[in-house]
Amino acid sequence: MSRAAELVSVLEVAESVAIVCHDNPDPDCLASALALEAIAEDIGVDDVIIVYGGEISHQQNRAFVNMLDIALRPIDEVDVEASDCIAFVDHAIPGENSQLLAHVEPDIVVDHHPGESAGATVEDVRTRYGATATIFVEYLWELEVELTTRLASALLFALHRERLDFVRDPTRREYEAALSVYPVADLEALEQLYGSAFSPGTIDAIGCAIRSRERRGSSLVASVGTTSETDALPQAADFLLNLEGVDTVLAYGIVGRTIRVSARSIDPRIHIGETLQDGFGEFGAIGGHHDMAGGRIDLGLFGDDAGDEKQLLEFVGGRLTRRFFDALNLDDPRDGPP
Repeated sequence: MSRAAELVSVLEVAESVAIVCHDNPDPDCLASALALEAIAEDIGVDDVIIVYGGEISHQQNRAFVNMLDIALRPIDEVDVEASDCIAFVDHAIPGENSQLLAHVEPDIVVDHHPGESAGATVEDVRTRYGATATIFVEYLWELEVELTTRLASALLFALHRERLDFVRDPTRREYEAALSVYPVADLEALEQLYGSAFSPGTIDAIGCAIRSRERRGSSLVASVGTTSETDALPQAADFLLNLEGVDTVLAYGIVGRTIRVSARSIDPRIHIGETLQDGFGEFGAIGGHHDMAGGRIDLGLFGDDAGDEKQLLEFVGGRLTRRFFDALNLDDPRDGPP
């Protein structure tokens, strides 16, 4: 039985399906959720909901949801466990990258990120793929589900965004998936999405990262400060990666009661996901690929000092910076001989 057939075998016995996105979902996660919704509805499941935690703060992601009229429900407003079938897209473990409690067991997991098994009935995790949307494009074609303009547009945008215009190590499968949905997609709508402006909060966060950057060799660490714009972190990391001579970047900041980190690397010798895991894995939910990674660390007791924002940032930043450079085996030049 193929993986697509296994997926259908679980969906077709369910009267209701809850599709769970990871917190602060990006286009890859959202487009994958839309594709799974289309598959479920194609085989006759009438009650399908898509839920998410956190917020959709990235300006392009908000435009993506609005333009494609994606029906999303905040996860804290839905009794997910009441659904016959619970499906995770673009993540695998409850409680690590979603607000679902850790005891909630998914029936379906479709993901491309490395990590532990969730023990789902259907678990399709393809770490050699560059996007979860790629997996769903293959499902749609194998199951002969109608590819609407709306769904094709969502998948094409997701494939493009996830692999950063196909310059950050896409696989052959991403090109093939994009070519297969391209003829049906609304290219004018996608052009509007790419024209979405930066929010003032994102510009402020990137400006803070530029001012605070600290560099050792070709690696750089920068703070976006305290922000409500979660997606400003990967945007800051992407922006700073354009700096001449820099091939590895860590951006960090405080969002609510957590420390958020986002990292990028174009150095083939560095697996940035493993680097973050080595540096911070014991403190929070951290993960990613060899070229991009991220996660969050609970402020814990540090949060008690939140009254002095500047001092808290300096305290957190100093430790994050040291551990990141240590994980990269980069010595502090100040520690060398005079």
